[in-house]
Amino acid sequence: MIPFLDLKAINAQYRDELIAACTRVIDSGWYIAGNELTQFEQAFASYCGTKHAIGVANGLDALILTLRAWKELGKLKDGDEVIVPSNTYIASILAISANNLVPVLVEPNLATYNLCPIKTEAAITAKTRAILPVHLYGQLADMPAIMAIAQRHNLLVLEDSAQAHGAELNGKKAGNWGDASGFSFYPGKNLGALGDAGAVTTNDDQLAETLRALRNYGSHEKYKNLFQGTNSRLDEIQAAMLSVKLKHLDIETAHRSKVAQAYLTGITNPAVVLPEVHSKFKIQNSKFMSEAHVWHVFVIRCEQRDALQKHLLEHGVQTLIHYPIPPHQQQAYKEWNMDSYPVSELIHQQVMSLPMGPTITMDEVKKVIAAINTFKI
Repeated sequence: MIPFLDLKAINAQYRDELIAACTRVIDSGWYIAGNELTQFEQAFASYCGTKHAIGVANGLDALILTLRAWKELGKLKDGDEVIVPSNTYIASILAISANNLVPVLVEPNLATYNLCPIKTEAAITAKTRAILPVHLYGQLADMPAIMAIAQRHNLLVLEDSAQAHGAELNGKKAGNWGDASGFSFYPGKNLGALGDAGAVTTNDDQLAETLRALRNYGSHEKYKNLFQGTNSRLDEIQAAMLSVKLKHLDIETAHRSKVAQAYLTGITNPAVVLPEVHSKFKIQNSKFMSEAHVWHVFVIRCEQRDALQKHLLEHGVQTLIHYPIPPHQQQAYKEWNMDSYPVSELIHQQVMSLPMGPTITMDEVKKVIAAINTFKI
């Protein structure tokens, strides 16, 4: 069986480094808010091109706490509207609801699956205060257009970069476009911890200071609490693991791009719709590289999705669906269940993710391609 993603194999590549980092933390006797966290935050901020990276417990908290910080700073208030893609993973929307803000769902561009700038601007009302673009599947949203809209309407922009570590457009990486960005380091992400972890990146000193307090019970100084905060700290073990894996991220991304290039050129079955990318592939140091897409997942569409998935499984290929149910049809948001978002509904009915990762071999990729090309309607 060709696995969708082999986490054990991914981490086995760096086993000695990870064990050494873990041992270093254990022997230090310091397990929360120490040197490992500081070093990772500095390294990740530098990687993203931002002034600050603030480690938190997970990617959802990264989004929740950023919106919460803007409320504490008087930039948002209860009832303000936040525009968000209608086809995103539900976490992007949960972060808005958790802050007593109003999610405004906007349909994506069907070709890229990312937020449509034209529909975004059309959705702006007198209550709109922020845009939350999601770099879905690893491809940057059209950030030049989105930032221009935000500037025209004086809106905040919070990037959801949970799937786009290292994605770059016009020389600027994910996490350095908006006023802030939330990252997830869930184990299956391109930069994955060995447990839950997340971070916020920003160039705003005041926001960074507020976030550091909010993640630590609202405390900027021990036993002094500026805010009614929470406990959302990135611990020393996970920070150390992430520091190891960050050093290898670009090499892993290069392999993902090579796999994606093989899929894009090799899959010829007319029943399959291939993903569309912002920029053309180019060769750097004999490796295929794509600037705007880091291929967190390689998503195809097929009207006979379930039949194709069954066919691939019979040929020893594991696939996943990201995501089977759109947010507006979830019981958690039952007030939206009767609403219609036809583009999102079509996407959720047809998408399927192929095996993708830094350890999949090109022989395995060829087998996946062959299996897809033999599928008949």
